[in-house]
Amino acid sequence: MTVPEQDAAVSAPQVVSSFLEQRKEQIAQRWADTPLFRSVFTVSRDEAVEACKAVVEALSEVAVSGRLEDVGSPGFVPVRDQLGRMTQTRARTGSTASQIADEVAGLRVPVMELLREEFADPTVPRAQEAALALTLLLGTLRLVVMETALDANAELIERQRQQLLEVATPVIKLWEGTVAVPLIGTLDSARSQVVMESLLEAIVDQRARYAILDITGVPTVDSLVAQHLMKTVAAARLMGAECIVSGIRPAIAQTIVQLGIDLGSVLTRSSLADALAYALGKQGIEVSRAHANESIR
Repeated sequence: MTVPEQDAAVSAPQVVSSFLEQRKEQIAQRWADTPLFRSVFTVSRDEAVEACKAVVEALSEVAVSGRLEDVGSPGFVPVRDQLGRMTQTRARTGSTASQIADEVAGLRVPVMELLREEFADPTVPRAQEAALALTLLLGTLRLVVMETALDANAELIERQRQQLLEVATPVIKLWEGTVAVPLIGTLDSARSQVVMESLLEAIVDQRARYAILDITGVPTVDSLVAQHLMKTVAAARLMGAECIVSGIRPAIAQTIVQLGIDLGSVLTRSSLADALAYALGKQGIEVSRAHANESIR
C-alpha cells in the first residue's frame, strides 16, 4: 500500500514514522555502506546493519511523537550511547565534529530515495510534506550527533588533561622512607589537588616518613600557591609524614614576606639536596660530601 492510499487524516510525521518502520531493513542496508557507519564498524557489516536499525527505530519513535525538531526527545535516548561510542571512534581517528555532522547529512540521500518510492507522484503536497518532515527529523539527528560528538571530545580532552597533570607531577622515591615531588610550572587548584592526592598515595604505598615538595621549578609563589602548599603539608602530617618544602629562591622568599604569608609552621630548605640531607639525617643516615664528590669524579 502506497502512502497516498492511506487515510488523509494521518499527519506527515506519522507517515514518516510508518515509512521508517516498514522500510527499516532497506534503510539499514543502505546506511551500513555510508562513511559514518562503514568507518566505525570495520569488522562486521552485520554489526553496522544492526546499529543502523537501532537509529532508524529511534527516528521512527521520534517521528510518531511529533517532536521532529526536539534534540531532547525521549526517542533519541536509546541510541545516544551508541552514537557517543561511534563519534568517539571517529574523533580518535582525527575526525572533527563538523566532519561527523557532514557524514550524518550523507544519510539523507538514500532514505529520501526510498521515501519517494512510497508515492505514485512525489510532487503531490502530501509527498512534499512527508519529505519535509523527514528532512527536519534527519536535521535533528545531525544536531544530536554533533552534541554527542562535542560531549565526547570534551570528555577526551578532560581525560588527557588529567593524564598530563599526573605526568607533570611525579612522585619520586629518593630513599627508603623518603619521597619527593619536583614541581615545575604554574601551580593551580586542579594541579594542587593532583599533587596532594599523588603525594598521599605515595606516602601510604612507600610507608614514607618524609615527603619533600620541591618548588625550584615554580616561577612564582602567590597567596594561592602558598595556601595549596600548606594544605598539602597539613595533609601529609595527618598521614604521619613530615613534609619539607625546598627550592625557595631569594626572589620567592621576598615575595612571601611582602605578601605577609606565614610559613612559620612549614619546614623549609633552600634546595632539594638540603631537604634530602635533612630527611636522611633524621633517619640516622650521615651524608658525606667528600664521598659524594668522589662518586661524581
